[in-house]
Formats: sequence, C-alpha cells, structure tokens
Amino acid sequence: MPNPAVIRAAVLLSDEPSRKNIGWVIVAVLSPVILLAAVLCSLGAGASSHNATLVELCFNGGILPDDTPAEYVVHIENMRNSFVLLDACISAINENAEEGKSLDGTRVKAIFYALYFGAESHGDAQTFVDCFVDLAGPVSDLNTVYQRIESVMGITITDDQKANADSIYNLIRYGYSGGVGIGGTDAPFIGADGFCSPVGENWRNIVTSEFGYRKDPFTGQTKGHSGMDLAVPTGTSVRAALPGTVTVSQYSSSYGYYVMIDHGGGLSTLYAHNSKLLVSVGQTVSAGDVVSLSGSTGRSTGPHLHFEVRVNGERTDPRSYLP
Repeated sequence: MPNPAVIRAAVLLSDEPSRKNIGWVIVAVLSPVILLAAVLCSLGAGASSHNATLVELCFNGGILPDDTPAEYVVHIENMRNSFVLLDACISAINENAEEGKSLDGTRVKAIFYALYFGAESHGDAQTFVDCFVDLAGPVSDLNTVYQRIESVMGITITDDQKANADSIYNLIRYGYSGGVGIGGTDAPFIGADGFCSPVGENWRNIVTSEFGYRKDPFTGQTKGHSGMDLAVPTGTSVRAALPGTVTVSQYSSSYGYYVMIDHGGGLSTLYAHNSKLLVSVGQTVSAGDVVSLSGSTGRSTGPHLHFEVRVNGERTDPRSYLP
C-alpha cells in the first residue's frame, strides 16, 4: 500500500496553488525521503502534471490510504469505473482482431487518463475506443488518433496532455515515466570513447526492442529489426551520438521523420520516428547536440526512438557502441 505521507505530499506538489502557498517551507517540513518520493512521482509538466501514485492506483487497483483527499477518492473511483468500460470495449475488439493486430489497451487508457482525470464527464467509452481503430485494425499514427478524438469527443487536446499520456504509458508499461530526471535526457551522456547516448544515461532501462530478429508488431511475423527501440515520451531531446555531418533530415513512410549522420570512416547513425527535426542536410553537429525531438511518426506503434548504427552501410547492434 502506498505510504500515506508520500501520497499526501505528492498530491500537494501536483496542485499549483498549493505548491505556491507551501513554497520552500516543504523542504524543511518533509523528510528527504518523502520529498524525493513525491518529486519522482511527478509526471508531465506544469499544471498538467499527473501523480504516479494516482496513476498506479487507477490502473492497478489497490486500497486507497485513509487520508486520501476526498476529491481524489472521487476522481480515482470515476477513472476506475471508466477503465472497466474501456476494457470491455477493447476486449470485444481484440476478440475479432487478426493475429498481430490487437489494440494496445494500455495506450488507450493512458490517453484517456491524461484527458479525463478529474473531469466531471468522461464521455462514451465505446466512442472513445473507436477512435483507435479502423477497418484495417489499430490506427498506428497517434496524431491521427488525437485528431479523431478531438473531432468525435468534442475536446481540444494540448501538447502537455499528449506528453502526459506518453509518460503514463511508459510508467504502466515499462515501470518508468521517461521524464527528465528519470530518463536523464536533460544533459548529454557521453562514454569514455566519445559515443553519446541519444536519450541519456538511463537508455538500458528503456529498451523495448533489440537489434536482430523479433516479432513484427504489425504483422506478428518474425522479421529482422535494423536497430534498437528506446521508449521515450514525445518531445524528448534526441542527441547526436558522435560528431559528424547530417546527410538525411526528412520524412519517410517507414522511419517517419528521421535524421542520419555521417561520422566518417564508414560509420553513420540514424534516429527515426521523430515528431520534429532540428537539423538540416549538410549541417555539422557535435556529440550530444540535439538533432530532433522524439515521437511516433511513420511505421510506429507508439512514442519511441528507433536508433541505428551502420558500418559501411551495414546495420549493426547499437549495444556495441552505446556508453
């Protein structure tokens, strides 16, 4: 059961007016352990931040601490009830889905939570779930999903809400939020040989698909995977692995928005599925320079960075190079 003191502190920190009233006095009042836990439980940015403890209580169940504020008890119970309805709709769709084309229920509920936690009305569950599928199966492009939700549900979705949905998804699916301070993307992480991790020091804990053969997430068939997938929320800074010259900065149907950098000596790296490109062809970059912002464009099932290392044009395992 979550520590009541932790959830109390985290709830206060997640509320902007309370945070302003408390100010730095909280540092002296709370023990360092409680304060650290409360800070690490924060997801997203600004007033839209979500509390990790609340997220886990909604997704995983469990008994609420006796001193949980009444308004949060109501919000959690409402979200749990909505999740029951969503699960029923998702299960009905997946029962008739072809192999390898099932709907990711965690993704659906993470977006739902980011949009509706604390809202008076959650809308119709079936209508919401239908935004994630079409006649061919699950819609892979999240931008399309968000556009459909806005149109059908009659709401406006902010960038903060999208980022929170990504963080919530990573927390439930992989056990971490992927935010700065946890993912470590706020500063370059460069090894002794000068090779920089594109997404920070924590890259080993966020690998969702290795280089080599795997089950294709779209077809379910075994197929070679040309790089390494690293789960990071949309908008995460993606950094150049080594000094070099940008040779590609464009969109493709498979890689989405991607960047390719020539480092000389036959070595090059590729960064795919980005939401935004920040460099142009011919530009010179240094190790650790931010070249793009992560996303889920192209042939992608969710926000992540697809990272490749190529030697004389041949793809090789990035693990051999990452610090």
